[in-house]
Amino acid sequence: MKRFLGLTTMLLAGAFSAEAQEYVDLNYHFNKGELYELEQKSKSETYMTVNEVVQRTTRDYNNLIAIEVTAVEPGKAILTFRYKDLKFNFNAKNQNIYVDAKVSNDKEPFQAGLKKLLDQPFSVELQSSGIINKVDGLDNLLDNAANAFSSLKQDEQEAYKKLMKDQFGTAAFQGWLEQLLIMYPAHGIKTGTQWEESVPLRGGLVGNVDLYWNLQTWDAQTAKIGGTAKIKTDKVQMLTLDDDIKATAEIGGNTTSNYLINRSSGLPSICVQNTDMSGVYTYKANKAKHIKQDLKVPVKVVTNASYKIKQMK
Repeated sequence: MKRFLGLTTMLLAGAFSAEAQEYVDLNYHFNKGELYELEQKSKSETYMTVNEVVQRTTRDYNNLIAIEVTAVEPGKAILTFRYKDLKFNFNAKNQNIYVDAKVSNDKEPFQAGLKKLLDQPFSVELQSSGIINKVDGLDNLLDNAANAFSSLKQDEQEAYKKLMKDQFGTAAFQGWLEQLLIMYPAHGIKTGTQWEESVPLRGGLVGNVDLYWNLQTWDAQTAKIGGTAKIKTDKVQMLTLDDDIKATAEIGGNTTSNYLINRSSGLPSICVQNTDMSGVYTYKANKAKHIKQDLKVPVKVVTNASYKIKQMK
């Protein structure tokens, strides 16, 4: 009888052990002084149909960012970011701006502005769950970089400042970082588990992003996670678009993501994302802008992006 009980106890212990191994705890874990390198490559195309004329705008990024863990506290870490390489290509309304921040170009003022961002530190306070508490210091860097436009005409200065803020400002930066960094659940999960979070839509548009993730596979070193973001704007909020046009936006769409996670840090070693959005801008009547009455402007946005993060130290 004792032998039977002993065997039963061993079998139950084995069963509980196997069940426990099915669950994995995922979170961000850093040590002070660690260094990472983030490579960003993305291409975004926007199509707007104004008075039956299609306007195409493209934005290409090829950036390299150094990330240093400068402080670790219970439940959070301070990560210091520095742009090491900035390549940006903007094409709209027969205007093309190509900038490599490291290569001087006296004919392109935006180059001088982006050059001022290189190697300048700004910080991100990141919870171990992946929630971003704040991005600090980036707007000050942009204010300093905008001094590069001081010799331009006032309207040109404002246009360049808006372009820089829209592409590299705090809201834009936090917006893409929130979709790059997974927000992990507080408890252990197993293969097939799905979870979600919601964040504000940042960087020009007003609305919400509902983020959904699912754990596909995992082992001792890595985890594969699929993600979907459902994007929806607030259709009554007023926006200021290019050329100082006032408008509302009724736009929605999805981002699909695939992540390979490094479990030791929680950061994605690789992330591939594809975004497809469409809807309508409503330009508000404005005689100064030659808009006689509210104008419906169909819009479509397609973005393809890839990210790689590797530990350097």
